[in-house]
Amino acid sequence: MDATRTTEPATPRYATTTERTSDRELVVTRTFDGPARLVFRAWTTPELLRRWWAPDSFGIKLVGCEVDARTGGSYRFLFDVGQPEPMAFFGRYLEVTPPTRLVWTNEESADGSVTTATFEETDGKTRLVIRDLYPSKEALDAALASGSTGAFPEQFDQLDTVLATL
Repeated sequence: MDATRTTEPATPRYATTTERTSDRELVVTRTFDGPARLVFRAWTTPELLRRWWAPDSFGIKLVGCEVDARTGGSYRFLFDVGQPEPMAFFGRYLEVTPPTRLVWTNEESADGSVTTATFEETDGKTRLVIRDLYPSKEALDAALASGSTGAFPEQFDQLDTVLATL
């Protein structure tokens, strides 16, 4: 098992914690200033997702964002990565329970995970817990090696900025 990693944000908000809890599961947690209904809305509304999902430092831009956030619905994100064709991320929503739970598939590769996000509100703050379950140890190893899971702290700092405007 990998040790828990905590990444402190540049501004004094909340830390993002990433922990590999098994050979196949990665758990990410973060607290946000704001009620669960607003945090959930930022995860399910294309106009809001466009403002925070792509980490600025990665040099990519979210150019397409389709979200049908209902059980059985789908999503599709298109990123301009400087190639002739955009990079696509897509899947289906297995469970949508506003404003407390989202479960979706990541179908852009055979090694895609199933992601469960829970939104737990206490005193006007929301603790987000993301659980990515991969089909194999090798799939999680590859995701960690790609660096894509390292985007969470910056994404969540950007989400903090969006939440402050809602």
